[in-house]
Amino acid sequence: MTFYAIGLMSGTSLDGLDLCYASFTRNENGIWNFEILAGETESYPRRMERKLADAMRMSAEELYELNASYGFYLGESVKHFISRHKIKKLDVIASHGHTVFHNPKKKYTVQIGDGRAIRLLNDVPVVYDFRSADVLRGGNGAPLVPVGDQLLFSEYDACLNLGGFSNISIEIKDRRIAFDICPVNRVLNFFANKLKLPFDDGGNLARTGTVNQKVLAKLNALSYYRRKPPKSLGAEWVNAEILPLMKRMKPADALATFTAHISVQIAAVLNAYGIRNLLVTGGGAYHTFLMEELRKKTECSLVIPSAEIINYKEALIFAFMGILRLHNEINVLSSSTGSSEDHCTGILV
Repeated sequence: MTFYAIGLMSGTSLDGLDLCYASFTRNENGIWNFEILAGETESYPRRMERKLADAMRMSAEELYELNASYGFYLGESVKHFISRHKIKKLDVIASHGHTVFHNPKKKYTVQIGDGRAIRLLNDVPVVYDFRSADVLRGGNGAPLVPVGDQLLFSEYDACLNLGGFSNISIEIKDRRIAFDICPVNRVLNFFANKLKLPFDDGGNLARTGTVNQKVLAKLNALSYYRRKPPKSLGAEWVNAEILPLMKRMKPADALATFTAHISVQIAAVLNAYGIRNLLVTGGGAYHTFLMEELRKKTECSLVIPSAEIINYKEALIFAFMGILRLHNEINVLSSSTGSSEDHCTGILV
């Protein structure tokens, strides 16, 4: 039987809203296959981008207002996406939302974008707030995509996503473990923005900078990297631990230093787990300089897939998680998040 879904993904790097329309078919052996039928990345209007960037500093009332207005923004985006692509078959819309706060130790995580607003504008079931139930079960609420890695991309030893943060999922003895490795675009875009650029295209700026070895050593010595998984990162950690170490650096040198840091941390994980066949997706896959630096530090084969998978894999998997939620099937793996049990999550409206 074939199911159809739209997945929405907004990364912490604020590089836009990913929309992915896909079909999912499960054969008689229970094996899932997918096809991406349409995908787009919608840049945020400047006003919405500013609001999302400022969300952590808003009052409670302002944040609730943004939760509603961003929900309607998502609903309108989906409505226009459906119209542009003449979509007729659609079982569910699955929205990740935009992460504002993430503190699993204190049992809370906040992704704004009210799914009820999306539903009001689109006469289709909507699933949203995928993380909270996992955090309440003692999990990190992240990474969530490993269930899709396991069921849709099983031909790879591991899957690496390079978005606002880098996260990896690895199949070990029939268990899917996953964790955040380090920040990526959350930090790289911060320094590119200082030069009035949205991002460091291909890593060309980083290539011209000089690595500050003292800062690099301090970054690599951060205690998070010594913790065992499951573990996850959030914007608060970047603001408290990363940016203060780099505040006096020139943008090009900061980009060079942090690119080196990313490659060191990712290579350490690949080498520690003996990974030989790695699928690389997310915007960071286009960072040519980072890929070059990473290849110098590991013998792992880095597989860069088609552009549609690079760009829309996370949105694709949230669409898939929406299908699983619609049928009350497990869509979060405790081996990946550290929660008390595998479970089916997401608010369905």
